[in-house]
Amino acid sequence: MGIETAKYIQTDDTGARHQGKNGYCTVIGNQWFTYFRSTDRKSRQSFLETLQGESLLYVLNEYAHDYLKSYGLSAKDWEKLTFSAQTLAREQREWSAYLKDLGIVGKQTSRLVTEAALLGGVIEQGVDIHLKILSDGAPQFNVLVHALCWIHAERALRRLSGENPQQRQNIEQMQQLLWEYYQQLKVYQQNPDTSMKLQLEQDFEQLFGRCFLNHSALNKVLNQFRVRKDELLRMLDCPQLPLHNNGSESDIREYVTLRKVSGGTRSEAGRRARDTFLGLKKTCRKLGISFWRFLISRLRGDGQIPPLPD
Repeated sequence: MGIETAKYIQTDDTGARHQGKNGYCTVIGNQWFTYFRSTDRKSRQSFLETLQGESLLYVLNEYAHDYLKSYGLSAKDWEKLTFSAQTLAREQREWSAYLKDLGIVGKQTSRLVTEAALLGGVIEQGVDIHLKILSDGAPQFNVLVHALCWIHAERALRRLSGENPQQRQNIEQMQQLLWEYYQQLKVYQQNPDTSMKLQLEQDFEQLFGRCFLNHSALNKVLNQFRVRKDELLRMLDCPQLPLHNNGSESDIREYVTLRKVSGGTRSEAGRRARDTFLGLKKTCRKLGISFWRFLISRLRGDGQIPPLPD
C-alpha cells in the first residue's frame, strides 16, 4: 500500500450518489498514488476505515488509549475497557456486538471508542503514527499528525468584508503579508535550513500576533491562525509536505466530472469498480505509466508492467 511507505498524504471528499441516496467519496494520496472510497456517510469513523483499506481491524491498543484520553472518556466507561494489541473485531457487526457486551451503548461513547479502535487498527496495519495528513481543515481528517492547507486557511481572511475603509485596508494588508510569508515557506521547502526554520516560526508569531483596534472580526481570524500554528507549519519538519491541498482537489475533480456525466451508481460492484479504476488511472498517471498499457498487461497476464506498489 502507498500509505505504508508515505511520509504524508493529502485528502478531500465530495458528494456521491449511490442507489438514489446521497453519499460521499473520499480520496487519499500523494505524489505517488491515489485511492478512492465511496461511503454512505462523512465522519471520522468513515475516514479511519478508509485509511485501513480493504480489511478492517478494531484494536484498543496504546494509541487508542491516548486517543480516548485526549477526549476525556468518562471514568465509568474506562473501567469497561482493556487495552492491548489484540484484534477485537474485523467487521462492524462484530464490533457492535463487542461494545454491547461491554455495556457501552451511549451514542457519543460508542462513537469515541469506535474511532479509537479504528485508529488502533490503522497503526496495527502498518501505518506510521507520525504520518502527516494534509486537508482543508474538515474535522473528520484531524487524526495522526494533521496539517492544514494554507489556501483554505487564507479564505477566512478573504471572507471578511470590513465595515469601513480602515478595516478594508487592514484586511488587504494582512492578505499581502500572509502571501509574502507563504513565499518564504516555499523558499524554505527548496532548501531547508535550521536557522531559517527558527526565523519562520518567529515571523509567524509576529505576523499573526497582531491586534487591530476596532476590528474584532479580523482579530478573531488572526487568533484562529495562532491556534492552528502547528498544523500550518508541519512543512517545517517535513519539507516535502505541500503547503496546499490542491493535489487531492485535482484528484477528486475527475470523479466530480464523472458524477455529473453518469450520475450515481446502482450496485455495490459498480461503486467499487468506479472507485478502483479511477484510483488505478490516477496512480498510473502519477507513476508515468500508460493506463491503457497497464490494463492490457493485466488482462494478458504478461507481467510487462510490474505491480504498482513496486
